[in-house]
Amino acid sequence: MLYQVATGLLSADEIAAPIRSLLHRQRNTEVLMAEVTGVDVPNQQVLMGEKRLSYDYLILATGIRYNYFAHPEWEEFAPGLTSVGDADRIRAKILEAFEEAEKLAADPQADRGALQSLLTFVLVGGGPTGEEMAGAIAELARASLAGDFRHIDPRAARILLFEAGPRILPAFPPELAEKSRRRLVQMGVEVRTGTTVQAVDADGVVVGGERIGSRTVLWAAGVVATPAGRWLGAEVDRAGRVNVGSDLSVPGHPELFVIGDTAAVVAPIRNLFGVKEREPRPLPGLAAPAVQEGEYVARVIQRRVQDLPPPAPFCYTDKGNLAIVGRSFAIADLKVLRFSGLFAWLLWLGVHIFFLIGFGNRLLVMLQWAISYFTNRRGVRIVPTADEEAHLATSGSASAGAMRQEPSAPPGDGSSKLATGPPGHR
Repeated sequence: MLYQVATGLLSADEIAAPIRSLLHRQRNTEVLMAEVTGVDVPNQQVLMGEKRLSYDYLILATGIRYNYFAHPEWEEFAPGLTSVGDADRIRAKILEAFEEAEKLAADPQADRGALQSLLTFVLVGGGPTGEEMAGAIAELARASLAGDFRHIDPRAARILLFEAGPRILPAFPPELAEKSRRRLVQMGVEVRTGTTVQAVDADGVVVGGERIGSRTVLWAAGVVATPAGRWLGAEVDRAGRVNVGSDLSVPGHPELFVIGDTAAVVAPIRNLFGVKEREPRPLPGLAAPAVQEGEYVARVIQRRVQDLPPPAPFCYTDKGNLAIVGRSFAIADLKVLRFSGLFAWLLWLGVHIFFLIGFGNRLLVMLQWAISYFTNRRGVRIVPTADEEAHLATSGSASAGAMRQEPSAPPGDGSSKLATGPPGHR
C-alpha cells in the first residue's frame, strides 16, 4: 500500500511497524541497525564495515532496486517506490507540484508552458505499481484537491502512464488488464503501450522522439536484485538474483539461504485447491512468494537444529493476484476465478487489511478508507519543509522489513539494513 502513502491517503506508520517493536517479546532475538557491506562466506561472517558478525545460518532477503536500464542518472529525476521513505518523498513531490503551479498561475506574466509542466505527471512502467499510482494520482487531482486552489484547477492535470510492452499488467490475464486500462482512461489517465522512454531529465521525458515536459516523473519500469549475489560469489541470473536450490539454499552452502526478490526461485506451484502444475516455473517477485519462502526456510533450519529429516522441497501456493484501480474498482485473478469491479475491490480491501500488522493499524486504515470513500478527502496533505525533505533523503523511513536495500544507495552499492540474532542464538 505504499502508493496510498505516496498519494496522501494513508500515513507511513499506518502500514508499517518497527521490527524492534514487533519482536520485543522474542527474547532470543536481537535487532541491529547497521550497514551491511558484504558476506565472508568461508568464515561465515556478515561484514558491517569494520565489524563482523558470525553466523551458523544466514538468510539474505535484501530485496530489489529499480532498473534504470544503464541510465543510473535518471534516478535523480524519476524516483521509484520501494519503501515508506520513498513514499513520503513522492507525496511531497506531487503536492509541491500543485503548490508551485498555484503560485505560478497567480502571476499573469507566468510561462504557460512551465505551468503545464507542473501539472503533468508521468509514470514509467505499466505493472501494478505504475497502474495503481496512476489511478491514485488521478483521484487525488480530480476529487481530493478539486476546489482547494484559487488559480488552478487540479482536475486539468495531465497524467500519463507509459509501458514498453504491448499492454499494462502483463502478469494478469489480457481481459483483466484491458478492463484496468479502460478504467484508467475513464479516470483521465493517458495510457500508452509499446512506448519506450528514451531520456529523463529535470524538465521531463523523451518518449518515442516526443518531448513531454513534466516536473514529476515516477519510475516503476523494472527491477534488479541487490548485490547480495556478488557478496556470496554465487551464480546469478540476468537480474542479479541468486539461483537457489529446492530448499532455497545456495548450492554448495547449506547454511546460506536467499529468499524474496533476491532469489531466483524455480518451484512447483499449486492452486488454492492443492492441485500442482506439472512443471516447476520461476516465481514472480511478489510479497506472497517471499512470505512463504521465509516460513519454509524457518522450518528447514528448525528441523536441522532438532536433527529431524528435512521438509519436502519448497512448493508455492498461488492464491492469485489483485490490483486496484481507484475507487470501487479492482481486478482479481484467483486462477480458478477471474472477475473485476466492486466485489474485486472489496476483496482487495479485505486482503490488505488482513495482512496489516496490529489491530490498531487495521482499525485506523479502515477508518481512513471510510472517510476517504465518503468525503473524497486525503488524510495526509502536509508537505515537508526543505530540512525535513533533506532528512528523509539521507536517512529514509524505517520499514517493517528485516533487511531492505536503501533507496538512496547509488548503483553498485550494497548497503542494507540488517536484523539478526545475538551470538548465542544465531
